[in-house]
Amino acid sequence: MTVSIEQRGEVAVVTIDNPPVNALSQAVRQGLLDAVEALDAEASVKAVVLTCAGRTFIAGADVGEFGKPPMPPHLPDLVARIERARKPWVAAIHGSALGGGFEVALGCRFRVAVASASVGLPEVRLGLVPGAGGTVRLPRLAGVETAVDMVTTGAPIGARTACEAGLVDAVIEDDLVAGAVAFARTVRDRPLPDALRDRPVAAPPAGFWEAAAKTTAARAKREEAPLRALACVRRAAETDFETAIAFERETFLALRGSAQAAALRHVFFAERAATRPPELAGITPRTIRSAAVIGGGTMGAGIAAALSDAGLPVVLVERDDGAVERGLANLRAIFDGAAKRGRISIEVAAERMAGVIGTTDYAALADVDLVVEAVFEDGLDVKRDVFRRLATVCRADTVLATNTSYLDPERIAEGISRPDRFLGLHFFSPAQVMKLLEIVPTKATAPEVVAAGFGLARTLNKIPVRAGICDGFIGNRILKVTRAQAERLLLSGATPAAVDSAMRAFGLPMGPFEAQDLGGLDIAAFQRKAARARGETSFAPIADRLSAAERFGQKSGGGWYDYEPGDRTPRPSDFVAAIIAEEAKDWPRLEWHEDAIADCILWPMVNEGARILADGTALRASDIDLVKIHGYGFPRWRGGPMHYAQAHGLDKVVDALGALANEGLADPPCDLLLEAARHGGFADASL
Repeated sequence: MTVSIEQRGEVAVVTIDNPPVNALSQAVRQGLLDAVEALDAEASVKAVVLTCAGRTFIAGADVGEFGKPPMPPHLPDLVARIERARKPWVAAIHGSALGGGFEVALGCRFRVAVASASVGLPEVRLGLVPGAGGTVRLPRLAGVETAVDMVTTGAPIGARTACEAGLVDAVIEDDLVAGAVAFARTVRDRPLPDALRDRPVAAPPAGFWEAAAKTTAARAKREEAPLRALACVRRAAETDFETAIAFERETFLALRGSAQAAALRHVFFAERAATRPPELAGITPRTIRSAAVIGGGTMGAGIAAALSDAGLPVVLVERDDGAVERGLANLRAIFDGAAKRGRISIEVAAERMAGVIGTTDYAALADVDLVVEAVFEDGLDVKRDVFRRLATVCRADTVLATNTSYLDPERIAEGISRPDRFLGLHFFSPAQVMKLLEIVPTKATAPEVVAAGFGLARTLNKIPVRAGICDGFIGNRILKVTRAQAERLLLSGATPAAVDSAMRAFGLPMGPFEAQDLGGLDIAAFQRKAARARGETSFAPIADRLSAAERFGQKSGGGWYDYEPGDRTPRPSDFVAAIIAEEAKDWPRLEWHEDAIADCILWPMVNEGARILADGTALRASDIDLVKIHGYGFPRWRGGPMHYAQAHGLDKVVDALGALANEGLADPPCDLLLEAARHGGFADASL
């Protein structure tokens, strides 16, 4: 039974039990509606407490019903019925009351919560707006300022903050249900506050809506839902309840079938499945309760910070005392920066720093569960030497990981004892911020070690993707195609500024040339040099010349753009323009507009993604999408490159690639991509 009723004197306790998160399935909605009717008819009941079994209050809609025709009772009708109940309902919240769960709580006359609870309306993160009165009742409860912030960002707020804002009537310190029942008894005989539908909305200050629109648009970029959510709150403030409810529902239904909502649902399900891939079902991961990092540079310090943020004790190893001090200083700067930005307190920063031990002595690693090597990628020998030393001092079951971006983990692991405990863990910089973690097993890696990598990702709140071994794994392999396409555009008449502007307009946080200047052209040049030493070809005629001229980007005062001292503003460079003109003398000059520039870069990325699927470097098209979203800034609301291509029709993508190939601007269309188009889309593991 998903909904049950227990009577405690004159207070009835209605309990939802629909694990794992008490989602609002059709059975739950029907059970709640039946409970309202039954309790309204029960004369001995004077008040009702609504609570949930398990780890959380109602955490939202039932994802199993996404994309299916809605079945009655519909959520707006249920919330309205609770709101019009003859007995006052008290929502008793623990865990999270999100989306439809919070809308149900808003239908109750009162809300109480434990201190650890949170409430929110995250629908914009799925390309939607609240659909059961959230944008209409919330401003009547807490004012338009709070409502606008919550519904346009989708960010939840904690119980104490919610209480201060008037969203929660009381914070319960002890047993929630007992406290909620006691609260209900104190209010049962008092005059009840008006239901939210009957309350007015206080007018905001002059100019509020214009300022809110500007702020929301800047934050949303080209996402539709946040601005539509803002419009719903404004309608709630400026019209009567029924008109506003109708407007919200109309907006919700219009967005539900939109391309952005489909893309965001795709990403939601991909993220949900990422930490527990089906190929590891039934595998018990090795336990990781302590960790060490070899190397205290930018990447090593970031990894150490991520581990420390997750509550793991960390040993940071460097080659000498001076390097240890520099590594600890890098780590301290990360924690201090987080404290200055208000993300953690000064006390927490100090605690995390105290949980890290710096040393030059590998013997300190004798009992750690995980070691991540993050030394500079200047060749195999240094990394191999690290793992030979680790193999002699660490336990036989210690997980040994390399953070290499391009080097072959198989070659790094050559000769170490117990190679079954070795794998690649490719963090992205800054490692304490970026959510992507590429997990790269070798042929010898044991399944429980691969599972430990995915378990670590859950601990670190990261998105894990299994990647096969190749040059660049998944993400950097596609990045090479992106950079090559960007240079082909320059050779055929585009400018760096035009390419960057087009990709920002598409939704990326920065264009490919801005990104290279920020990260440093020398890094990619070093990788191209290593690839050519292996007999591979790399297309970067202009980037190679800029690197030879020591134009490495912002850090050298110039790269693809010129920079003034102390100023990161990119300025067009006559030096770069001259090099482009020299290299482009044998290329056709074409006219470019934003959409054509984006297609010239995106469709070859998809082409490479099809190859990555075919050779098993990625097991799922959705994994490629997650890599590009969480590692490279691909706009989430477009769903990732593979979803984006499929939504546009793979046959059309193949035709576009053919046109680019005819101009010499792309490799010929991939037969595997054409095969995918014929069979209706990308298949898992291979095409």
